[in-house]
Amino acid sequence: MSAAAGTDAEWTQLRSVSAHGRSLAVAPGVEPITVDVCTTDPLSRAGVVAQLLPRPEVRLLTNPDSEARVLVLVADAVDDHVRVQLLRAQCTSETRTVLIATEIDAEQLLSAAECGVGGVIRRVDVTAEHLVDVIVSVALGQGHLPGDLLAQLLSEVGRVQREVLSPRGLHATQMSPRERDVLRLMAAGHDTASTAEALSFSERTVKAALHAVMTRYQLPNRTAAVAYAMRQGLI
Repeated sequence: MSAAAGTDAEWTQLRSVSAHGRSLAVAPGVEPITVDVCTTDPLSRAGVVAQLLPRPEVRLLTNPDSEARVLVLVADAVDDHVRVQLLRAQCTSETRTVLIATEIDAEQLLSAAECGVGGVIRRVDVTAEHLVDVIVSVALGQGHLPGDLLAQLLSEVGRVQREVLSPRGLHATQMSPRERDVLRLMAAGHDTASTAEALSFSERTVKAALHAVMTRYQLPNRTAAVAYAMRQGLI
């Protein structure tokens, strides 16, 4: 397995630099994040590779036997074939996945998240800066979802709770208020640090709440935990 050296704190600092649009020079002792690219056509692969090759934050793998820290999967939509690929990547390795999709709606987003996707980007939104920032986020386990789709999901989940579950007296009770608060903020785009600050918790408490939810429902990562909670009407 090709593991990236350096601490998560070091990569978090690098991500902050990247987010401000400045080219990164990887600090000594921090190995670039290993990345594999999977597409349905050679042209898409060439485009993604061309964007990533000049970036010092990542290192593209050429050996098919090597295990990347992040897989970038490019697809037109989240169909059955893509779901199989996502599940295979999730079940057979510790590789995290970034999905670049031409079209994706709220239902496809939930499906992708439940298959273990750590980040989703629409193809029209892909730039080298944005793609690298999402790759670093996903490598750190923080994830990324398009804000407008999150808004649609939250609206739909709220409607289901109001119109379907509440009239029948139904609501999940196996998740604590603390866990729901953490997941609600994660769904709104907060990372561990900002979630802890907003709730006046320690980061350790936030991580413990996430770990409890992922363990209880056998979910692979925090993105899947948020998707599950939203689908079940928990947040």
